[in-house]
Amino acid sequence: MHTEVFHKNELLDRESLDKLQAIRLKNTVFQASRSKFYRDQLYHAGIKVADMQTVDDVRRLPFTTKEILRTQYPYGMLALPVEKMNRMHASSGTTGSPTAIFYTKNDVETWGDLVARCMYCVGIRPKDVFQNMSGYGLFTGGLGIHYGAEKLGCCTIPAGAGNSKRQIKLLKDFHVSAIHIIPSYALHLATVFDKLGIDPKSLNLRIAIVGAEPHTEAVRQRIEEIYGIKAYNSYGLSEMNGPGVAFECPEQNGMHIWEDAYLAEILDPKTQEPLPDGEIGELVITTLTREGMPLLRYRTKDLTRFLPGECPCGRVHRRLDRILGRVDDMIILKGVNIYPMQIERVLMEIPEVGQNYLIVLEREGYLDQMRVKVEVKDDYFVEDMRVLKGLQQKIARLLKDEILITPRVDLVEHNTLPTSEGKAKRVEDHRED
Repeated sequence: MHTEVFHKNELLDRESLDKLQAIRLKNTVFQASRSKFYRDQLYHAGIKVADMQTVDDVRRLPFTTKEILRTQYPYGMLALPVEKMNRMHASSGTTGSPTAIFYTKNDVETWGDLVARCMYCVGIRPKDVFQNMSGYGLFTGGLGIHYGAEKLGCCTIPAGAGNSKRQIKLLKDFHVSAIHIIPSYALHLATVFDKLGIDPKSLNLRIAIVGAEPHTEAVRQRIEEIYGIKAYNSYGLSEMNGPGVAFECPEQNGMHIWEDAYLAEILDPKTQEPLPDGEIGELVITTLTREGMPLLRYRTKDLTRFLPGECPCGRVHRRLDRILGRVDDMIILKGVNIYPMQIERVLMEIPEVGQNYLIVLEREGYLDQMRVKVEVKDDYFVEDMRVLKGLQQKIARLLKDEILITPRVDLVEHNTLPTSEGKAKRVEDHRED
């Protein structure tokens, strides 16, 4: 595929993009109505396809939730017969029925084009050797990124997740120049480099795509410093295909959501009313190009905001701030609403703090308490208790300034907290134990 294709809808002006969205919204509602579920939903809401005249008409449509997808498992959301489907991905289903997402051949092609557009946008080219350190299989991050890299023309290494020593060997032996990696695993991999006595900056790496879990700007900066590369934030979710929904441009100031493929809203999670640019709310997305299983107003539960103003890169596709947490990840402690990302942001800006931390929620008597276990870099983990006590108090003070309560802070040695080669688990709640 020629790289020019990736620019056709990227560089549309606002008026053209709005017109395209309106046309595609109408087509999507028609396509969705071919499924029994949406046909019934639209009928009961008194909505006809002809009612969709502008993008603002999306607010008349009913919401779709993960719970609905689970109740319709396995085939209830299909807009076309299953024999027309080319691919299926699914969530893990660890808390009940999984959510199954189906793709026609055209859906898979469109998805690959979007991912290739993202990669081209940040400077990845056919000459790059690309290593995909994401899990393959039902998880969308592996095959989604893989197809995009191949469409772009990269020599693509399907390394998969885990096996850190093998990852490092591949990076070295094949002079890999671009990677896809989970941010917490990028930090973990740095500790393996250290054990092997290898400087990550000695590699041929120049670009990393990081995604699959929320992370702060401080974590991104740490990854860039450790590896001597540029790290670009990626956003996707399996219900919307997977990776390729939104992506940073070289400005690294918000992720452009590709509005030719997705119609995004930022809503107040409680009132479900739209919020102005700059205000944080829940991201709600309607697919605009999906044939097999279009989704109307899907509530992602991800918290973000539209960034106001224009991007210097020239693209008018709206920019999402990095994901700030999830509606259902909020911790309520002593009447205060706290998001784990607030704690990470503070910790990752403290020079003495290592790569890993853990938030533990406990109950003592009738009172809830928060304990934050923090790894300390070897250079700072000294025998002088006064130094450690001072660091402990400093971390507690900075956290209180951010989250308004004083947590208990435990300092632990580097590489002693549990690590995962998948998404990091940052919160343990023992209040009901």
